[in-house]
Amino acid sequence: MADLPTHTIVFEILTRLPAKDVGRSKSVCKQWYALLSTQDFVKIHCSRSVVSSNQRVLLIDDLTCSVRPIISNNNDYGPSSTVTFPFHHQNNDVSILSHLNGLLCVCLNHTYELLLWNPTTTAFKRLSTPDSHGFYINNLDAIGLYVDADDDYKVLHIKRRSGVLGVYVYSREVDSWRNIPFITRQEYLSPHFNWSAGTFCGGTLYFTVCECWIGGTNVVICFDVNSEQFKEISFPPVPSNGMVQGVLVNVKNVLHMFASTGMFEMTIDLWTLQGDYWIKVLSCPPIPPISLSLWCDITHYVTNGNWFVMTKLRKLFTIEMDMKPFECFYPVSWFRGFKGAVFVQTIVSPSI
Repeated sequence: MADLPTHTIVFEILTRLPAKDVGRSKSVCKQWYALLSTQDFVKIHCSRSVVSSNQRVLLIDDLTCSVRPIISNNNDYGPSSTVTFPFHHQNNDVSILSHLNGLLCVCLNHTYELLLWNPTTTAFKRLSTPDSHGFYINNLDAIGLYVDADDDYKVLHIKRRSGVLGVYVYSREVDSWRNIPFITRQEYLSPHFNWSAGTFCGGTLYFTVCECWIGGTNVVICFDVNSEQFKEISFPPVPSNGMVQGVLVNVKNVLHMFASTGMFEMTIDLWTLQGDYWIKVLSCPPIPPISLSLWCDITHYVTNGNWFVMTKLRKLFTIEMDMKPFECFYPVSWFRGFKGAVFVQTIVSPSI
């Protein structure tokens, strides 16, 4: 250790600090400020921040926006802290569309504007432009946040307008939008199909595209973030005799899907993607019946062999599951209708 340069030792120590402590450390001296502002430092610090103890739950309601830790020893919510939005809003009309490495892509519902926001550092960046880029329409558009091979954070915006599809990419590096080609089946442009938010995994953004009608068509659209090519793969072979919801999660850079099916009572299976094919990991264990209304109002997490059914404020019950440790917490169902997110506290900036 005595042979290591002081700069290297300091770098190694600081990359292990909590994100808020890194922010405070910038005021120590000019050298530390410069060091902690480099992209290399931010990237390494981010990679070391993806642990369960650093995960937070952000919840938005009509009156407050709060952040809560998830207590690892009992897997319940910890004490909340109130978050003040750093941007103008009306009655907390903020929807969370996508998140990655501590950044949230959100929409201001009264103006339809898209923003990148880091709730830990409070920094944000407006993505809207005078030529009508960066405006989001709920139930028609889809958003995916990703990092390309050059470590440029980007936003993929899929827009459906009167049967016409437009696909646009925002680059944090150059701070601008551009159009890219995307040819898909005409029926997917219909409002009868619901597009999920994009899930970034292994250099690809994945979207579920599900027909709103019972027994309808369900597919997965894949976007290679480096070649910027799209392709379609099949949905897992789940029963189609009820509503179908597929929630995609990135677990250790392997794509998984929690596929819930049913009508008045829902069941769930866990699948993993190998190549272009889905392999079932497990079927839903016996659980207390969950009504559709409650299913749509709660958040489910999976971690370390347990499935936690959560309300906004507390845990309802725990289901033991036979699976490999996940180490972090992953959502099993849509998170409170765009009003919540499980995110990691980082110092990643929404702008350069």
